[in-house]
Amino acid sequence: MKNIFDAKVTDEIISRINKLSPEDRPLWGKMSAGQMLAHCNVSYEMIYEDKHPAPNAFLKFILKTFVKNKVVGETPYQHNSRTGPQFVMNDEKNFEKEKKRLIDYINKTRDLGEKYFNGKESNSFGALSSGEWNNMLYKHLDHHLNQFGK
Repeated sequence: MKNIFDAKVTDEIISRINKLSPEDRPLWGKMSAGQMLAHCNVSYEMIYEDKHPAPNAFLKFILKTFVKNKVVGETPYQHNSRTGPQFVMNDEKNFEKEKKRLIDYINKTRDLGEKYFNGKESNSFGALSSGEWNNMLYKHLDHHLNQFGK
C-alpha cells in the first residue's frame, strides 16, 4: 500500500484528482464526480470537523468487530461496496468546492504526518496505528479515483 503521508504519494493522488472533470462518469456505481469528491471528504470531516456524530457504543462494537479490518486492511475495496449512511451522496455537489476541500484535507494530513496519526482515535474504530490510517485513507482515495478512470 502506498503511503499517503509521503509527499510523492500525496502529489500523485492530487495529480489524479486534478485530472477529474465534472463531466467524468464512473466506470461503476452511480455517483457523479462531484458527489465522489464529497464522499471522499467525509473521511476527513470525521477527522478534522465535528460534523458527524460518533456511533453509539453498540454500533462502534459492530463496526470494530465486522467492518474495521475491511476498511483499514490492505485488501482493496470491491466495486459497489456498501458504505455508511454519512457517506451516501444523494444531492448534487459543487465539483470545484469539493475538489479544493479534498486537496486541502490531503495536504493537511500529509503535513501532520504519521506521528500525529499513530494511536489517534477514529470515530468508528477506536485507536488506529498510522499504518491503519494510511490504509484507510489511501485505499479509499485510490478506489474512487480508479472508479473514475484516474
